Amino acid sequence: MIKTEDLTKQYGKLFALKNLKLDLVEGDLFGFIGPNGSGKTTTMKILATLLQPTWGEAYICGHSIYTEPKIIRRLIGFMPDFFGVYDDMKVIEYLEFFAAAYRIKGEARRKVCNDVLDLVDLGYKREALVTSLSRGMTQRLGLARVLLHDPQVLLLDEPASGLDPRARIEIRELLKRLGGRGKTIMVSSHILPELADICNKVGIIERGELLVNARVDDVMQQVRDQPVLLIELAEHRDEIEKFHKRLDEAMKLLSEEEIVESVERIKNDVIRIFIKKGNGLDEYSLLLNHLIDSGFRIRSFREEEINLETAFMTLTRGITS
Repeated sequence: MIKTEDLTKQYGKLFALKNLKLDLVEGDLFGFIGPNGSGKTTTMKILATLLQPTWGEAYICGHSIYTEPKIIRRLIGFMPDFFGVYDDMKVIEYLEFFAAAYRIKGEARRKVCNDVLDLVDLGYKREALVTSLSRGMTQRLGLARVLLHDPQVLLLDEPASGLDPRARIEIRELLKRLGGRGKTIMVSSHILPELADICNKVGIIERGELLVNARVDDVMQQVRDQPVLLIELAEHRDEIEKFHKRLDEAMKLLSEEEIVESVERIKNDVIRIFIKKGNGLDEYSLLLNHLIDSGFRIRSFREEEINLETAFMTLTRGITS
């Protein structure tokens, strides 16, 4: 659905985008991550046929951005990070205006406008003036606008930018529903935990170069090449000295285990254990048995999670073009 080959945009000696290679199939929800100025918006504008690359090729649903831009524009819905609305229009009038631009006529136009309003949960605002909408509602209206012609590919540049927590959750749930309809979606965002929740693939871009392009689980695995465990003791904390003594005993016991590389105490007296590479769940689950057999009571025993924010900070340096 989206394929790029060595896609490059150069301004003088500056590369805004350099040899980008992507291959997204139908139903992919692709999170595009990178610092400001890393090339995300440049990529989306090129895919939307609004900007010519310096060299390289891009295809949308098999159509070239060079030779078939008009066909591509009928197949995509592009929502920029900032877009204007006509304040003196009602919501339904705003959508009907754009539906007419897509040559949707008569009763079909009114129906599709009502359908997309219901999809983005703005049906109750049909007769409201656009200027009366909140920031979150305006973002949802913008998304409704790009859905009018039922595009196969959605390019969404920071759709949750500037939204409050409730509005971000609403946008996230809406993207999940659209992904469930088989649409291919490329979405850029700085709200990384939410991308991890809705995307099946992510790309991390910095200084115009794609550093990572993989499934979310694979990205996490790339960042962590060894298991890390977190253990909390359920010992009584009424006597702090006694508790800390038991904590030290548990850490000493764990550090003597063959599969343990190192042990440390972190915030809230949690024990963090770094397991030697090559050991899996079966091996380090035995640590729990050894602690219990040695008389320790355990409140929690879990593997430390790696999230998308951790991956982003590990794989990038914050450098822009």
